[in-house]
Amino acid sequence: MPLLKKQRKIPLKVEDIMSVPPVTAPEDVTVSDVARLMHENRIGSILIVDNQGKLTGIVTERDITHACAMGIIGKETKVFAIMTENPITTSPQELIEEAYKKMKTSNIRHLPVVDRDGEPVGALSMRDITDALFSFIVVLF
Repeated sequence: MPLLKKQRKIPLKVEDIMSVPPVTAPEDVTVSDVARLMHENRIGSILIVDNQGKLTGIVTERDITHACAMGIIGKETKVFAIMTENPITTSPQELIEEAYKKMKTSNIRHLPVVDRDGEPVGALSMRDITDALFSFIVVLF
């Protein structure tokens, strides 16, 4: 009879490891201002919100790099020209396992965390997941 291993799951929720508060910017801000925000906060994405504070997009380092490489970026380019509109999101209560699957399947490294009203309450990055898993492993050993 073969030996059966119990499958282990880490019951972490997004809210347990997400970065808070989220760093946001309005849709009419320039790309250079968003890049400055990323640099100052040492983060790889900025959540873009409308006048009511609802999430409308996300801008990542990858978006800025692509815009530069394609020559579609200038000093006064507005962020809405390069942002990802209607980004894939997660909720604070979603399990990390599910959020990770969304990121892996969509080949993205940042997930906005939104409440029921669509307002950003945090951000989840692959770095957050890696740090949490590494901390868990260190505790075990």
